[in-house]
Amino acid sequence: MTAAPDFSVIVPVYNEEENLSHLYARLSSVMEKLGTYEIIFVDDGSRDRSWQLIKELHEKDDRVKGVSFSRNFGHHIAITAGLDYAKGKTIILMDGDLQDQPEEIPKLWKKLCEGYDLVYGIRKVKKDSLMKRFNSFLFWWFLNKLSGIDIPRNQTLLRIFDKKILGVLKDMRERARFIHGMIAWTGFRIALLEVEHAPRERGVSKYNTIKLFRLAFNAITSFSTLPLRLATYLGLFSSGIGFFYALYFLYKKIFLGIPVLGYASIIVAVLFVGGVQLLILGIMGEYLGRVYQEVQARPIYILKEMALD
Repeated sequence: MTAAPDFSVIVPVYNEEENLSHLYARLSSVMEKLGTYEIIFVDDGSRDRSWQLIKELHEKDDRVKGVSFSRNFGHHIAITAGLDYAKGKTIILMDGDLQDQPEEIPKLWKKLCEGYDLVYGIRKVKKDSLMKRFNSFLFWWFLNKLSGIDIPRNQTLLRIFDKKILGVLKDMRERARFIHGMIAWTGFRIALLEVEHAPRERGVSKYNTIKLFRLAFNAITSFSTLPLRLATYLGLFSSGIGFFYALYFLYKKIFLGIPVLGYASIIVAVLFVGGVQLLILGIMGEYLGRVYQEVQARPIYILKEMALD
């Protein structure tokens, strides 16, 4: 029986053929100095030659492992698959675009050895476009305000953690997955460490404003019932407005003798109340949809091919 490696490095990949060879060279050079390791590339249904390159790397170096999805299941589900197949005593997560720099891993490992269970890589300076930095700011702001868990801002995917956290994450099989929140939820002893964040040199970012909004909403509804409470408060607020609006018109009619023109006020009231109702129904539907997905009990992901042995 082969002994478990010291480290498992998990790298989700989606259309990163331009970065894979550079990433492998830099990452393997770093990991050679730290101990025994495996690199698990998870191909999230790439449309380019990413999976073919992963298989070639596996044939050349059996410490490189790979699994490929039947279609694009999403970034956080790709990370989940990597966690499922990890065998190392210590787990490292990083993205495949080389904005997470492999050369920062020894710093994280040194910090972990001080007695922490999890060390986050925190960007010193973001090297993204202005629009992406703005979107990221809104994402983390909303997330920390509404999710109900404390998630460090400006974190990269680059992090290192003990195998006991891996065991907890493997037991969490919900289908609406937000890995950053799931890791933070475990509550183990953490440390934050500033790391260099490189600009993307090859390929394009896979996250746009719409995807970040979906991810934020998914994260919030996965870890908090606050949106449901906000819907209740909004309903009370709109009811209060309607009540005081009615008192105002009664006052005008009874004490001032001013006739109330009904058409405009009715239209405004109907549109306002209708909008509030649709919003509340939408929030409730989102939570109900999650229950429906869990009841279906479909697999979180489907593998098309593996390169593990």
